[in-house]
Amino acid sequence: MNTFPWLAALGVSTALAAQAHTYLAYVGTYTGAQSKGIHAFRFDSNSGVIEELGLVAETPNPTFLALHPNGRFLYAANEVANFQGTHSGSISAYQIDTATGKLRLLGSASTTGDGPCHLNVDATGRLLAFANYGGGSVGSLPINPDGTLGSHGAFFQHTGSSVDPSRQKEPHAHSVNFSPDNRFVFACDLGTDEVRVYRVDAKQGLVAAPELTAKALPGGGPRHLSFGADGRHVYVNNEMQSSVTHFGFDAAKGRLQRQQTLSTLPTGFTGNSSTAETRTSTDGRWLFVSNRGHNSLARFKVDAGSGALTPAGHVSTGGRIPRNFCPSPDGHYLWAANQDSDNIIVFRFDPHTGDLTPTGQELKVGHPVCVRFLEVK
Repeated sequence: MNTFPWLAALGVSTALAAQAHTYLAYVGTYTGAQSKGIHAFRFDSNSGVIEELGLVAETPNPTFLALHPNGRFLYAANEVANFQGTHSGSISAYQIDTATGKLRLLGSASTTGDGPCHLNVDATGRLLAFANYGGGSVGSLPINPDGTLGSHGAFFQHTGSSVDPSRQKEPHAHSVNFSPDNRFVFACDLGTDEVRVYRVDAKQGLVAAPELTAKALPGGGPRHLSFGADGRHVYVNNEMQSSVTHFGFDAAKGRLQRQQTLSTLPTGFTGNSSTAETRTSTDGRWLFVSNRGHNSLARFKVDAGSGALTPAGHVSTGGRIPRNFCPSPDGHYLWAANQDSDNIIVFRFDPHTGDLTPTGQELKVGHPVCVRFLEVK
């Protein structure tokens, strides 16, 4: 992942990323016998050498991670249903020691709803947004100058349902993403088949904008999204139908308009599968979506003008149930986290052809979910 994803969306990250060749790679996990929290690696993308740093923070179910734009702080969504005796999950804030990769806990804050599954930090580094899958809600917390989280922020309980009674009888907020200009937050809700929109407000954090809500395909179950490099296109994966939808984005108004939907599975595949993550390549020329069950990354060519997608094949992730995957900021590698086979597979990426070639490096981490790269000097 680009350490500064909002810069990539503005199309100005290429020069910055090209200067970086050494990274800390942080891995969020489901905890249990194989993992006790957040793990880290040191990665030299010039040589391809990876050094295992081990467990750098012990904490329950730190599934998704987000980095502060200044590179000094990391935040983890603790996907739990009880925090300090309340029916809530939490967000943990850490200070990063770039010399060792270790994380020092600064404190934790409630997400008010249970099962937080995703989070992001805004471009200014003053606001953190989160999504509660179990609670079907989203919210935000202020970030203090010292990296700690404020205790009072915005909170929005989603309501509604959709066509599949087994999965969609209630809301399930699944992700939150800031727009490239930092004016909006887009929240995918699997339970209501919607992408809900919030305005970013300097005083309140988030303000609901229900008039901007975009409808996904009925029964699709929108999960995660990614902006195109020019900031004018948004790609949403539909977990329940194993597909990806391309939306045009009117940045001035904050409106999404559905353009096309394509399957993420090969023609003729009949097994059980669902999507997990959606990411554009660092240069924005390719889009990838992870297929759980088929255990692959679906690849799409992105048209530079229209943003339209063209299917361009699949590559095995080398494990079972791929979740998040992350392109390196310099655009030369991609790490794919396979939750059920306890491994991360490292690929070499060719930005011209979109080809992903396994390097032969397999990193062993218990139930990995999320990978985040941090440039280190």
